[in-house]
Amino acid sequence: MQLQDILFSQGFGHRRVCLGLVQQARVTVNGQAVDDPFAQFEPEGLQFTVEGKPWSYHAKAYLVLHKPAGYECSQKPGAWPSIYTLLPAPLRQRPNKTNTTGVQAVGRLDQDTTGMLLLSDDGAFIHRMSSPKKHVGKVYEVTTADPVDGRQVRKLLEGVVLDDDPKPVRGAACEQTGEHTLRLTLLEGKYHQVKRMIAAVGNRVTALHRSRIGNLSLPADLLPGQWRWLDAAQLAAVQESGTIAAPAASGPPPAPPAR
Repeated sequence: MQLQDILFSQGFGHRRVCLGLVQQARVTVNGQAVDDPFAQFEPEGLQFTVEGKPWSYHAKAYLVLHKPAGYECSQKPGAWPSIYTLLPAPLRQRPNKTNTTGVQAVGRLDQDTTGMLLLSDDGAFIHRMSSPKKHVGKVYEVTTADPVDGRQVRKLLEGVVLDDDPKPVRGAACEQTGEHTLRLTLLEGKYHQVKRMIAAVGNRVTALHRSRIGNLSLPADLLPGQWRWLDAAQLAAVQESGTIAAPAASGPPPAPPAR
């Protein structure tokens, strides 16, 4: 694959921009500057730098982001900054087969909700992970205004009716973890679902954190605002249920945003 095409596929700009980056010797491969945009390289596993910044080739992008509070999961945010500002430019500019560019969030978290968020440019993966038919569990750590009791837990497991759907929605799992905390697992993602379910049992959410998707937990060393590539094993784990796996470090994540 030509080096200019590798850069383009990774989101380093339009083809003319990528050609110029190589011609101006701003790209190094294996520690050597390359000024021939037509030079051929095997892309899989290729490590290179662009203007001094290291990068590794990925045919498709699969990321986990620790979403901090105060960010919207939108390309066109309103009152709050976008989660996409936490990602480097190439991930926001990657070309894909749709009319959009860059990675897209798999589902959304409210601006005040923290925790695990997946992003990808693979449309089939996004659809699969968003579909309730695939039964991929999302685990939420919920803090409530009033004490949690057994009645509330039972009702969340049995099902509650929300105001926009007469069909009850229920937690796939629910356990009390403290006087004002519980762990709730959902297989679907309706608008404000956790908050509305807690309200339906007579309580109120004061803090919400997504700790796990499928078989993958948010790693303890991934700080708010940081992101990480998923490898093949982690990608498989996030689509399943069972033993928890956590992503290992794969390259330096961006620094967390200033608060």
